[in-house]
Amino acid sequence: MNYRRLGKTGFEVSEIGLGAWQLGGKWGSAFSHDSAERILHAAIDQGVNFIDTADVYSAGESEAAVGRVLKARSERIYVATKCGRQIRPHTNENYTPRALRTYVENSLRNMRVEALDLIQLHCPPWEVYYRPEIFGLFDRLKEEGKILNMGVSVEKVEEALKAIEYPNVTTVQIIFNMFRHRPSELFFPEAQKKGVGILARVPLASGLLTGAYGKHTLFQPGDHRRDNRQGEQFDKGETFSGVDYDTGLKAVEALKKLFPGRESLAPLALRWVLMFEAVSTVIPGASRVEQVAPNLAAAALPPLTEEEMQGVRAIYGRYIRGLVHQLW
Repeated sequence: MNYRRLGKTGFEVSEIGLGAWQLGGKWGSAFSHDSAERILHAAIDQGVNFIDTADVYSAGESEAAVGRVLKARSERIYVATKCGRQIRPHTNENYTPRALRTYVENSLRNMRVEALDLIQLHCPPWEVYYRPEIFGLFDRLKEEGKILNMGVSVEKVEEALKAIEYPNVTTVQIIFNMFRHRPSELFFPEAQKKGVGILARVPLASGLLTGAYGKHTLFQPGDHRRDNRQGEQFDKGETFSGVDYDTGLKAVEALKKLFPGRESLAPLALRWVLMFEAVSTVIPGASRVEQVAPNLAAAALPPLTEEEMQGVRAIYGRYIRGLVHQLW
């Protein structure tokens, strides 16, 4: 495993972390604490020292599982969690310092820790980015010893650029993958100038970039890959990176021709993300322990060649760019 500095936090984190959205259960299935803990231990055993979770993942069960594993390990494991998505309705008016403070304190209890390494606003409404009192709350929480750092998880590049105007924003989590290139154009250089760490999420486009899906793949009820393709539940960009499923399959077939003879595209897709030095860590998820090692194999791959990078750009330009580039 290789390690990179997570911006102004000063943390040295594994360049491949673990995203905990589907931890302990695939989307649409019940949460399993036994499975979650086995996945977490397997990742840490192989050098992962960064885990990203949220208070809404399985209604706090993901945070609780992470907390138990932290207590069982001697290594320094950095944990990022998120707050705000419990707000119902999820509107700017309902974002208050009091509500967010409550969520932070609940996360401390869920994980049984004294301070959160990194707390992130969880894709808040656009107006929240223009409210200094919301960002100021996290300065007070840091003074109280309840958090070490704050960051934001965003949907759009414009939100990321606005967020890093606040000096206390140490990290930005953003969707970045072979089907989502725009963050690298303007945001990455600006983040680097300000010493902001970047967490690349949805790196496999909800599994599309593994190359394992086809036209006849069935997704279960409750799985956002079935129920959120048009944004019925939350921003549709979270599902297959906002790419139409059939179009995504065509692009994947083109990627398979660019990278022939691969059992899975997943390690290559993750290695592509790591080609960008602005990225601090990429956070693929895992719903089974068997998925951990293939994801981490990306760390041992050689860099992609310029020809391969150009090939990915060409496929993006042919199939994806016109559909998603200016939307997020």
